[in-house]
Amino acid sequence: MTEIEGAAVRLRPLAPKDYPAVHAWYEDPELVAPYDRFAPDSFDDFVRSVEGAGDDPTSLAPRFAIEERSTGALVGVVGHYIAHPVLEYLDVWYLLGNRAVRGKGYGREAVGLLVGHLFATRAIERVGASVDVENTPSNRLVAGLGFRVEGTLRSALYHHGRWHDVNLYGVTRSDWAQSHPAI
Repeated sequence: MTEIEGAAVRLRPLAPKDYPAVHAWYEDPELVAPYDRFAPDSFDDFVRSVEGAGDDPTSLAPRFAIEERSTGALVGVVGHYIAHPVLEYLDVWYLLGNRAVRGKGYGREAVGLLVGHLFATRAIERVGASVDVENTPSNRLVAGLGFRVEGTLRSALYHHGRWHDVNLYGVTRSDWAQSHPAI
């Protein structure tokens, strides 16, 4: 797997040295749960999912570590997966586990690098993102990258004891090329 360089972050394959930190992020209900399901895995199950992700296009395991270029520090993870068994597109997701770097544009840059990489290396015409309607930072992030709201799935995600609506976003290859010619 390749490394993808950006101005402030680098996407690189996860390494075994990253597993404890990333697993701890997944175990933190305040980090994961506000806008998604919280179902912690054992460390061994987490490692198996990460190490098997390359062979499973439906895997929700992280595909890349997000590393701060100036320090080399691990600050988050990004991934992609086949979101639908018939429709031909990939959904992207992201997690900035290091709270201190939130709001600095690292997530936006990391997701932009991932989307550019997917369009450059895959025969796909669309990349999507599914975002809890209440997750204002994530809605802003994908919209800021040029993703368009294509619809809202009502009561599609259950967490925190209630059903949540989910915005479906998408960006096509041609839209991406027009707004991100350098990527």
